[in-house]
Amino acid sequence: MIVKDVAFIAIGVLLAVVGLIGCIIPGLPGTPLCWGALLLAYFTTLSSITWVPILILGILTVIVEILNIFVPSMLTKASGGSKAGSIGSTIGVFAGLFLGSIWTILAGPFVGAFIGELIHDSSDLKRVFKSAGFSFLGFLTGSGIRLVVSAVIIIVWVKSFF
Repeated sequence: MIVKDVAFIAIGVLLAVVGLIGCIIPGLPGTPLCWGALLLAYFTTLSSITWVPILILGILTVIVEILNIFVPSMLTKASGGSKAGSIGSTIGVFAGLFLGSIWTILAGPFVGAFIGELIHDSSDLKRVFKSAGFSFLGFLTGSGIRLVVSAVIIIVWVKSFF
């Protein structure tokens, strides 16, 4: 095993771990980081990966990242939500991460969207709840799709070494 292989594998592990975290944190390119780990495996002598799965998973990565941009806002708009709800949802994710538990990470987007919608227009509480719920659903959908694709990429990455 040469030094380049060890370095690429170590960087690949780091990319995969940060990539999985990035699937939940808005603004971090989670799936592309995981794909980067797969790409690095191609350049090691220890991996059996070919360009075909790299290309297929690369295209899937692009599709997932595009969906992650549009699905949450589409769900928020479909529920009658506002830009303030979307912004609140994003702030809620970071607040949830700062508070440090899985429950705050999950509740953060809902609470943030709820507060954002209340600030935007507190006259219709039913709409505020609906918008916050759909914003939360959008966050879960986007993060879930990214996590699933990232997990597939990591599985392919690990299998390429055995």
